Amino acid sequence: MDEKKAKHLGHMVVLASWLAVFCLFGYRSTFSVLQGPMSKSLGWSASKLTLGYSLMMTVYAVTAFFSGMIIDKWGTKPAYAIGSVCAALGFLITSYAHSYMGYLIPYVVFAGIGTGMLWVSSTVSVRKWYVGKSYATMWGIAFMGAPVAQVVLSLGAKAVLLTLDWRIAMRGLSVVVFIALVIASIVAKKNPNDYGFEAFGSDSIQIKSNDEHIWSVKEAFRTAPIWGAIIAFLTSMVAEFLVWTQVVKFWTTDCKLSLSTATNLYVIIGIVGIFTMPVMGIVSDKVVKKLNNEIKARKIMLIFAPAVGLLACALLLNTSKSLAVGVIACVCFAIYWAIEPGGVAGYAGAIYGNKSLGKIWGLATLIVMGIGPALGSYMGAHLYDISGSYFKSMIFAASSFTVSIIAAGLLPQYSKK
Repeated sequence: MDEKKAKHLGHMVVLASWLAVFCLFGYRSTFSVLQGPMSKSLGWSASKLTLGYSLMMTVYAVTAFFSGMIIDKWGTKPAYAIGSVCAALGFLITSYAHSYMGYLIPYVVFAGIGTGMLWVSSTVSVRKWYVGKSYATMWGIAFMGAPVAQVVLSLGAKAVLLTLDWRIAMRGLSVVVFIALVIASIVAKKNPNDYGFEAFGSDSIQIKSNDEHIWSVKEAFRTAPIWGAIIAFLTSMVAEFLVWTQVVKFWTTDCKLSLSTATNLYVIIGIVGIFTMPVMGIVSDKVVKKLNNEIKARKIMLIFAPAVGLLACALLLNTSKSLAVGVIACVCFAIYWAIEPGGVAGYAGAIYGNKSLGKIWGLATLIVMGIGPALGSYMGAHLYDISGSYFKSMIFAASSFTVSIIAAGLLPQYSKK
């Protein structure tokens, strides 16, 4: 296959990942906007509503493990196809809920399976096609789907809520995610070795794919790097999901901002993220190139990312003093967001190689996403319910980012087979 054709296939992989990430983060970003109107309409507490989101993320985590095995064998097409149906049903059926179980069951099961097919598939597929000094840049482009979703879908949901109710907003979202994921499943490609060539950027890594050790899951999980990556990623996810799911309500309750102003602040993270995703990807790859050591470079970026997240938490607590401080906090979160999720997958890929990454990262995601989002989002709501303020919630998030910094600093730079 000629280089022009190979580049076209690689770009289609990035496009499919962009659409998958767009839909995945559409679920996350719209929950924070929809939570208030749902609570008011149905008469449920913040923690009761957030429990549904937490359980959904648990199902998401289990599904992510199986999606990793799927893409190692068949690529991402089957994962995106399953995701298109389930993710759409998650929004659609939930929009008809009147009882708590009528909300809990469809949201947890369908949304959990639908979104679970998207994260590992998108990250690992890009990593399989782009390695070394090429990976973070291309992942940054794919990950732009997340902030675009936060801007477009959050504002779209907000516009609907001004004149209609949350049920109509959810039905519209079901159509959006279905169409996007059907397109993703059509343009997605298999792994590069299925087309007979190496991943882009292979010239910048020491071990070529035909020299890679093929890791079993059991063998990989007997080594330190994967557990270090899991702890660093898990503690960041606890903090991140606490903020993502509760920050709009934090601004409206603790900082006394209107829902419109709070939503606009939330959207700033997405707007800034559209630029920080590719920019921080380029920065990360330049660090790889400068150090001539991908593992060390990814480790440095994984220390930097939660440090910026910690700063963002400190700034959030002072939003009530100045709206400008809240804006700076949003910028910091956008920088953190651009580095952490893709960076930790890049570290794992640099350690264990592309051929084994799907199943290894699938299990790692099962552990991280089975605990982190559920714990973070629930603790954020729970600490608010028992104290009447989000101060303790933000301190909890800051503490979790601190643990992530420490764990990243202890990450090994090699792994013994």
